[in-house]
Amino acid sequence: MKIDGMERDFIVIGENVHTTRVLLKRSKRVTTDDGGGDVITYTTTTGETRALPIPDVITGSQDFQEGRVKHIKAALHQGMFGSAEAAAEGLNYIQAIVERQEATGADFLDINVDEVSMRTEEQIEAMQWLTGKVQEMASRPLSIDSSDIDVIAAGLDTYDGRNGPPMLNSASMERPGALDLAVQYNAAAVVTAAGTSAMPDGAGERVDNATAMIDQAMEKGIALDNIYLDPLVFPVSVDPEYGRHCLDAVREIRQRYGPEIHITGGISNASFGVPGRKFINEAFMRLMVQAGGDSGIIDPVQNDPNAALANLTGGEPSRAIELAMAVVLGQDPDCRTYIKAWRKKELS
Repeated sequence: MKIDGMERDFIVIGENVHTTRVLLKRSKRVTTDDGGGDVITYTTTTGETRALPIPDVITGSQDFQEGRVKHIKAALHQGMFGSAEAAAEGLNYIQAIVERQEATGADFLDINVDEVSMRTEEQIEAMQWLTGKVQEMASRPLSIDSSDIDVIAAGLDTYDGRNGPPMLNSASMERPGALDLAVQYNAAAVVTAAGTSAMPDGAGERVDNATAMIDQAMEKGIALDNIYLDPLVFPVSVDPEYGRHCLDAVREIRQRYGPEIHITGGISNASFGVPGRKFINEAFMRLMVQAGGDSGIIDPVQNDPNAALANLTGGEPSRAIELAMAVVLGQDPDCRTYIKAWRKKELS
């Protein structure tokens, strides 16, 4: 995606084709049909309003009882196992998600099925099915994402490259063998700053872990411009230092490896536990780009990079973004000023 005022493209890894994605039951989109069945309403990119029946595997889950609806999981289950009519609706729902992600600037479509089942063989079956369907719907390459390397391998093997070389999400010190898959399938590789058995503590550990992974990737023949470093974004609500730790690591990695390497990250992770998450996400995105980032694992529908990064090199951010930036930089203890403004409906 080309951003006005930015010299380089901002690469969007669209994260919304994920079985982890949740709608709240209190959402207006979660309702009942004429027969009293639970459905999720949605609008196609042509403006047609449709309804996806929510399968029993979802309505009978603890998540559903606690008010959460995993809507991509619902669509995938209907697509794979529903009646002919329900299966078609499941595919229509996924296609609407794919088309909206692409229309708002996604350069890769991140595919994840980890919530489908606890069993690897069922995750593999779901990954193969979803990858096959999405590559037919999409015009952008796929990013194959899982916590299980065997599931990633299944997705990469299913993807036929019709939309361009794939991406592997992700390789880490805990599973460096993922780099071999990236080489095998000519995939761009997201490498993380995770340690061999724990998450990094501070900027220094992030840089050390990231350096080890980047160097391993290059030793295996992966070009620097095909490496996407994820410094690991943690919720700023948990520790006010987390934002600065990540941003400092981004600066160091950019300085160490120069302009060719890509620096990405799960932008929305920053806002967990904070109201008005959109503003925290946009503030973090701005700060990350200023520190040297050039990519984000985001939902571009919810957080439009063009809007978030507007006037990045000139002009002043809105009051909402200024307050959110103070939260990200640890300058607003316990998010007190930001939350006070949110409660007073001063954020816009």
